[in-house]
Amino acid sequence: MDLQQQNKLLYARAGFGISLGDYTNPQPVDQAVDRLFPKAVPGALEMITDQEWANNSPNALKEMDDDTERKEMRKAFNQRTKDMNLLWVQAMVDTSFPLLEKTALFWRGHFATRINNPYYDQKLLDAIRKNALGNFGDMLRAVSRSSAMLEFLNNRQNKKQHPNENFAREVMELFTLGRGHYTEDDIKEAARAFTGWSFDGNGNFIFRQKQHDAGEKKFLGKSGNFDGDDILNILLEQKQTAGFITQKIYRYFVSDEKIDEKRVKKLAADFYESKYDIAGLLRSIFTAEWFYKDDILSAKIKSPVELLVGYQRMIPMQFADHKTVLNVQRVLGQYLFNPPGVAGWPGGANWIDSSSLVTRMRLPEAFFKSKELDLSLKESDAEMAEAHHEPVTADSQPAKPFRVGRADADWSAYLAHWKEYKEEELPQAIAAYLLPGPLSRQQISQVVSFADKDSIEEYIKSLTILFMELPEFQLT
Repeated sequence: MDLQQQNKLLYARAGFGISLGDYTNPQPVDQAVDRLFPKAVPGALEMITDQEWANNSPNALKEMDDDTERKEMRKAFNQRTKDMNLLWVQAMVDTSFPLLEKTALFWRGHFATRINNPYYDQKLLDAIRKNALGNFGDMLRAVSRSSAMLEFLNNRQNKKQHPNENFAREVMELFTLGRGHYTEDDIKEAARAFTGWSFDGNGNFIFRQKQHDAGEKKFLGKSGNFDGDDILNILLEQKQTAGFITQKIYRYFVSDEKIDEKRVKKLAADFYESKYDIAGLLRSIFTAEWFYKDDILSAKIKSPVELLVGYQRMIPMQFADHKTVLNVQRVLGQYLFNPPGVAGWPGGANWIDSSSLVTRMRLPEAFFKSKELDLSLKESDAEMAEAHHEPVTADSQPAKPFRVGRADADWSAYLAHWKEYKEEELPQAIAAYLLPGPLSRQQISQVVSFADKDSIEEYIKSLTILFMELPEFQLT
């Protein structure tokens, strides 16, 4: 794999695709990797102020007697959640540090919540983005104290007299150890330790001492008057936690299905010794010789958000209707802030079925030629739409076809680059840029046979769209 292809693979996995500038001027891997990491902690994607929240908190909602007012406030919550979704997508499109947003997207699926509360969601995303490339232990503690997680996993109901085990169970099963590395007794004892962990009306963490069980607990072979922080510290002491997290990160950045156990074991050991340095783990992956071997190519299926953001980073565009961004997420199965369940988005081959593949392959024509697409919601997303008071029919279809197209694309920089090439070089060169691996001469000839040759500009555009419509474009 030459340096250009190495850079292309790196930016595809560590971000949302390589820019033409970086593709044309590739750097040594170490230098390219260094550019991925921001020098400072990112600022929050804040769009809801504390004052606004004080006037629209859940407490205010509960105190409302008027059903109409309550309905209007829920409607406002829904709109805020959509606005925040669009804000984060735009941040992914505009960022100079795509690794930060790509990693935050991973952690948002790892620490999955679904509560339809924009303020709590905003606080959780802020905590994740601040720690996404930092220390896993710090992020685990911040997320565990977040109003979104405590609400989603019912820890406000976890009291000394009536322990609720939801939060304790998922902290072990989904966030740290993985299933099978703890007992039911460990869950019960951890739940006792987390009693009293709650939050106030503004979503700020509070510890309710009177609701806490201060008695001795036995957890993962240790005994003591443990509180929630003690449980998290004990979980971080387990090498199994480093192994579980490392394997998930490997699947996300390296391969959906082919897991090299020897590599993962070595990465996990180093991750543990570093005291959970996320940036160090990612550097180890992205600078490894094995990462740039041919068997790594096409080992990942782009998630819906990766696909959507990648189009916009490649060819800037403005959608006539912002609902396009939301509906594409829904129909393809990755709606930000609303994962399908506690385990987050399953990823990998789960992104693709016969229906979603056809939709994916038609998106370039819809975006760049304003062709109408009839979108159908998956069952879980239809249920979510109903929860958001949006119309769906009995067979999980939108009330009417949604025009995905009508995007105003700015092709100028893209066309200027490719017009420097000879016409006969364009098919091979554009395919090499857009697709993870090489195509056969026969495949390229077939694409060329469908291309629009009215002008060099239309030829470049049509070749680009046709290559984007190939199944290979869905892979990285």
